[in-house]
Amino acid sequence: MSEHVQEFTDQNFDSDVAQSDIPVLIDFWATWCGPCKAIAPVIDEIAGEYNGKVKVGKVDVDQNQNTAMKYGVRSIPTLLIMKDGKVVNQIVGAVPKGNITTMLDEII
Repeated sequence: MSEHVQEFTDQNFDSDVAQSDIPVLIDFWATWCGPCKAIAPVIDEIAGEYNGKVKVGKVDVDQNQNTAMKYGVRSIPTLLIMKDGKVVNQIVGAVPKGNITTMLDEII
């Protein structure tokens, strides 16, 4: 994980994500998930490029099941984009970087 990617947990999700004053990109993942590993470098790149404009973080679904259930995450990787405490977009699966950045650019 890059220095710009935060770790979100059941304990800090509300304070770090739902109450964030900038949009948030959340990557729901697990250590055993191949596609999650494949998309991780893309998430790291986006975190660096959007530093200060978008908060980027990861939620390990095995360690933080309450948050995953709350947001209906059924398969991983799932990316949620939140703004003002609400989900504004969702991507399921490992997708090209452009798909993610296009959605982010629409809300910042």
